[in-house]
Amino acid sequence: MSNAENYRSSHTGKSAGKADLVFLNGKIYTVNNSQPWVEAVAIKDGSFIAVGDNSLVQGHIDDHTHVVDLDGSFTMPGIYDMHTHPDLALAPGYAGYLDVGLDSPTPEDIKKSILNYAELNPGDGWIYGQYFVHFEFKRAGVEAGREWLDSIISNRPVAILDRSWGSMMANSKALELSGITEQTPDPGNGYISRDSITGEPTGILVDGGYAMIHAAMPPTPMHALKRAYREGIQYQSGRGVVGTKYMHVCEHRLNALKAIDDVGEMSLRVEAAISWQDDIFPVKRRWELIAGERHFYRSARLNANAVKFHFDGTHETQSSYFATPYEGRSDWRGSLNLTPEHIADMVADLDRKGIRVVAHCTGDAASDIFLDAVAEARRRNGDQGIRHQCAHSSVLLDENLPRFKALNVTAEFSPVAWYPYPFSRARAQANGEERSQRLFNFKGVLDAGGVAVMGTDWPVSNINPWVGFEAMVTRQNPWQEDEGQFYGQPIALEQAIKVMTINGAWCMGIDHKAGSIEVGKSADLIVLDRNLFEIPAKGNIHSTQVDLTLIEGQFVWDRHGRFNDTELAATWREELPEFCDKM
Repeated sequence: MSNAENYRSSHTGKSAGKADLVFLNGKIYTVNNSQPWVEAVAIKDGSFIAVGDNSLVQGHIDDHTHVVDLDGSFTMPGIYDMHTHPDLALAPGYAGYLDVGLDSPTPEDIKKSILNYAELNPGDGWIYGQYFVHFEFKRAGVEAGREWLDSIISNRPVAILDRSWGSMMANSKALELSGITEQTPDPGNGYISRDSITGEPTGILVDGGYAMIHAAMPPTPMHALKRAYREGIQYQSGRGVVGTKYMHVCEHRLNALKAIDDVGEMSLRVEAAISWQDDIFPVKRRWELIAGERHFYRSARLNANAVKFHFDGTHETQSSYFATPYEGRSDWRGSLNLTPEHIADMVADLDRKGIRVVAHCTGDAASDIFLDAVAEARRRNGDQGIRHQCAHSSVLLDENLPRFKALNVTAEFSPVAWYPYPFSRARAQANGEERSQRLFNFKGVLDAGGVAVMGTDWPVSNINPWVGFEAMVTRQNPWQEDEGQFYGQPIALEQAIKVMTINGAWCMGIDHKAGSIEVGKSADLIVLDRNLFEIPAKGNIHSTQVDLTLIEGQFVWDRHGRFNDTELAATWREELPEFCDKM
């Protein structure tokens, strides 16, 4: 991060002299339609000052300029991950919580993990962790819930999150400590699954329902949060990410992010979205943060000027809010966690304050209501220039595809079901065939002139953005040869690159100064180990390695340690953390 003495006002101008850094002899794809390919760039004071051929930038070189020979390497703007959760993915492990360690564990796998954890961690403390998968329980003929957990351990609280983070399974002791009984009302943003005759909680808590379990537990330790965010930032920088959004933050998590920023390790731009309701964990100071305390955390790399909502649930629990009933359930369309009136007033109020709304909408009716609310905000406030974000956009109504452009709303898609594997097939089965044909309609939004972006939604999907990148242009499993194309239509490579670069910058409201390689824009670029235009997409894009990552002209990742012993030494030089290769 820049030192304070290097900040410049609009009237001090740039420092005199030639370029600080020049790249020559590259195959540089700029994402600038008027100049798509160049071979050289010159950088000064963190911005591009020349973009073109080698001869053009020669005039910007003097004895103080660092010259880097790309030797034909493919180079492009840095990429953007517009939805992810390093804290949810990593902090539980660093806090010593249970981790089953499998993508789609069977009930027997989970039972063994719980018993092993209890043996290694004796006493009466919480057994809390991840994950279980509803589909795997159904396939095994086992009813997920408190009775099954009680049969394993009943004398200490046990709570296990589901693989989609849409629900939690808790035993009787956990329900007791959380004060959840048949008399407990459902929260407005979720519900407690109950026995149809007795009304007793079954032990399955959906969306905001399981925040009551988290409220009864000690909060995630600060050391675990700081390590989770730090390693997430390191990993993302090593994969070429220069801008990201961390969803569902609270003051506790913002303090962890600020600690990383304060020591100069915030090596990408982070927009942190504050939780509106207790969707996952209790957020005790949301009102103070929204009223203005969020600005305390603002820096060149960190801002908390967004609010995250869960408008509906997940496909796996059939709580996504759809326009038509689920197959075989004549009157069940899923659940909307807020009333349309609440949504409209809230979106309009935050829009007036200049705060971005990020709305979790997995069902087509949820996104329909969100777009209606943005339209109402535009009617009341005019266009404030705030680009609100439809998170996941899992299934959209065809009629709504043009509205993303008309309302300047970002359609964000998450790669959890872009290609076939057991979890995505289970999600499609829960949706039904007709809706699955409309899964993740990137092409529809783009063809209608709208802006689409990708968010990995880690830990629900793989944090490696190149896996989702490949699936965007193939809709096939990157690691399998015979899986075939999954639901939905792929998009062209050029479209996918825009989705990952300039569209991400647009989503963060910084496309005027980042997202493409153009004179005057922030010098953000990545150097890859392969030319994306010269390889088959299938089986290749997902394994792309990033050799160099620059943000604002600063090296933040250097895969081969090329500049280790120079003043250009990168923020991150050691091996990347190993989180997950396949999902």
